[in-house]
Amino acid sequence: MINIKKLKKEYQDLSVQLSSAQVLRNREKYQQLAKRFSFLEKLLALVERKEQYSQAKKHLAKIVSDPQEEEDVKSLAKEELGQIEENVKRLDEEIEDKIFEEGSGQRDIIIEIRAAAGGEESALFSTDLFKMYSKYIEKKGWKQEVLSSNPTEIGGFKEIIFSVKGHGAFTHLKFESGVHRVQRVPVTESGGRIHTSTVTVAVLVEPKEIELKVNPEDLKIETCRASGAGGQHVNVTDSAVRIQHIPTGIVVACQDERSQIKNRAKAMRVLKARLMEKMQREETEKITQARRGQVGTGDRSEKIRTYNFPERRVTDHRINFTFHRLEAVLEGDIDELVKRLIKEERKKIYETKGLA
Repeated sequence: MINIKKLKKEYQDLSVQLSSAQVLRNREKYQQLAKRFSFLEKLLALVERKEQYSQAKKHLAKIVSDPQEEEDVKSLAKEELGQIEENVKRLDEEIEDKIFEEGSGQRDIIIEIRAAAGGEESALFSTDLFKMYSKYIEKKGWKQEVLSSNPTEIGGFKEIIFSVKGHGAFTHLKFESGVHRVQRVPVTESGGRIHTSTVTVAVLVEPKEIELKVNPEDLKIETCRASGAGGQHVNVTDSAVRIQHIPTGIVVACQDERSQIKNRAKAMRVLKARLMEKMQREETEKITQARRGQVGTGDRSEKIRTYNFPERRVTDHRINFTFHRLEAVLEGDIDELVKRLIKEERKKIYETKGLA
C-alpha cells in the first residue's frame, strides 16, 4: 500500500533541496529532482482530495445511521454518499495510474508490425492492425509518425514501423508485443475457406539521448535507390539508407522519405530502439523474477491474441478474455482490452510484492 506519510516527507525534503544553491548550480540534478517533485505534487493533490471525500463520507454515514434523523434528510444523505463513493473509487484508480505510470508513462515508443505466416493475407492484416493502432492513437490524442514501410502491390504491408509520442502511450500499448493471429476468408481465396495467418508486433521504448550512445565507428551505413511501390521518386535518387550495427548485427533500412538525411535520421531512431530492447531483454534474462510482473512475456514468438472474423470474436489468450466486438476493435476501440491487461499486470505485481 502507499505510505502517505513517507511521500509527504519526501515532498517537503525535495522542496528544501530545490531551493538550495548546490542543487541550483547542478542543472541535471535540478531537473531530476524537479521532475520527482512535480510527480509527488500531483499525486498528493489526488490523495488530499480522497481524504476530503473520506471525511465527508464519514459525516454522511453518521447521518444515515442516526435513528433520530428525518427520512428526507437520510434519503439525501444516501444519494450524496453514493456519489462520494463513486468519486473515491475513481480517485483510487487515478492514484494507482499515477504511481504505475511514473517514468514509463512519459516514454515515447516505436511499434514494428511485420507480416509473418500467411503470405499476402498476413500483409493485408498488417495494414488492418496499423489502421487499428492509428485510430486508437488519434482517440488518445497522441502523435504518430511513420518511420519506415514496405508495402505490397495490393495494399498490404510486409513491414511498417512508426513512432508514438504522448503521455501514457507506453503504458497502454506495451501489451501489444507478440503474435497476432487472424482467422478469416482471404480476399485472394476463391473457395471461401477460412485461413489462419499471423502478424508480429514489437513495441520498443525509444531511448533518450542520455540513455544510449552509439559509437559511429560501430556503424556501416549504405545508401541506394528506393525500391517497391512508392511513387515517382522511387529509383530516381539514392535516398534509401541501410544501417548495420556491426557489434550486434542489427540492420535497419529506411526509404520512405525523399531525403537521404531524413531517412538516415529515422533509421537511427529505429536502430537505437532495437539496441535498447536487446539490452533490456538480456538484462531481463539475467533477472528471471522480473517476468513475474508481466502479462505474458511480451516476446514476439508468443501468440497473444486471435481475431476471428466469422465469429466476430477477439480473444486475448494471456488473460483468457473473449468478446464479440471485432469491428469496434479494428476501429481502434481497444480500451476494454487494454484496461483488463493493465489490471492483470498490476495484480501480478501486487502478488509478487506481497501486497495483494
